[in-house]
Amino acid sequence: MRVLILLLCVLPSLSACTLLDYYGHLANGQWQLLRARQPIAEILADEQRDPLLKQRLRQVQTARRWAVAALQLPDNGSYTRYAELDRPYVVWNVFATPAYSLQPVERCFPIAGCLAYQGYYALPRAQQRADELRAAGNDVYIGGVPAYSTLGWFDDPVLSSMMRWDDATLIGTVFHELAHQQLYLQGDTRFNESYASFVEQEGLRQYRASHAQAPIAFDAAAQARKAQFVQLVLASRERLQALYRQTLPEPERAAGKAAEFARLREDYRQLRDGPWGGFSGYDRWFADGTLNNAKLLPFGLYDEDVPAFAALYAEQGQDWARFHAAARHWSRLPLAQRQAERQRLQALAIRLPPLPRPESEAPP
Repeated sequence: MRVLILLLCVLPSLSACTLLDYYGHLANGQWQLLRARQPIAEILADEQRDPLLKQRLRQVQTARRWAVAALQLPDNGSYTRYAELDRPYVVWNVFATPAYSLQPVERCFPIAGCLAYQGYYALPRAQQRADELRAAGNDVYIGGVPAYSTLGWFDDPVLSSMMRWDDATLIGTVFHELAHQQLYLQGDTRFNESYASFVEQEGLRQYRASHAQAPIAFDAAAQARKAQFVQLVLASRERLQALYRQTLPEPERAAGKAAEFARLREDYRQLRDGPWGGFSGYDRWFADGTLNNAKLLPFGLYDEDVPAFAALYAEQGQDWARFHAAARHWSRLPLAQRQAERQRLQALAIRLPPLPRPESEAPP
């Protein structure tokens, strides 16, 4: 999952004191991150630094320079520095929904727009906020995030939390985050993440080809499993939405909700033990004890329109400058016209082959 965090936000549900405290937490967390940055060039020149770290940072430098020239992405100070963290994630995001709704409890930012989560630089702070939301009757889920973008407001560093990824995912993420700096549509997560994901996937394919690297292996079975799992969750979400639209007594709603999540578990078990031949890679998603409305929020948002952007790229003659301009034009259309353009491009995308993806089968 990719995350956008800015220092200022509008949180009408919070008291003034709590709001100021949250501002302070964000400001301090971002400041600590900025202080931890070190120029990659200095690390590469230091004979005492870890050779593996230097080798990977050298790859990032090469890929970033190539992306600026070939993909027409912003040329700024982002990803020219490295920050060592003392934790596995840079932030933890708190997702929340009402007990009988799949609408997120949103957090609204002046630049980023309204987002379906609230980010914290410290896990205890995220847990405290999650407890407050639960006490108010909401479903809550906390997810750790290895990297995020400030949309160019700061020179985002390469983070130590990104180093556990393979090379393809690391480089692809740099392309993805630079794409967010190239174009961002306030309040439309689906558009933003699909645009950046297409730039990541197609950019990584071209990068590997231009550097005589083998194409990313397209694991058809893995991609099929991931698609089936996502569709399983989306089907459950649709049934829950239908349930929540009904006017029912609270006990019946609660029973229906519990039954639906039990069905999701059972449908997954049958898929795992049947067509998947016992593949258990998604067991951990169910094993943490958190299965509720909030945990379903990210599904279907982060790459649903990647085929549409692939069609737009093909329509623009596979020219990156023209593609970015066309995407920007699409983003500026009124909502109804933007949706019509999405449908047009999705129809064109049916004839295009799928892009190989470096990411693991882990769900959003």
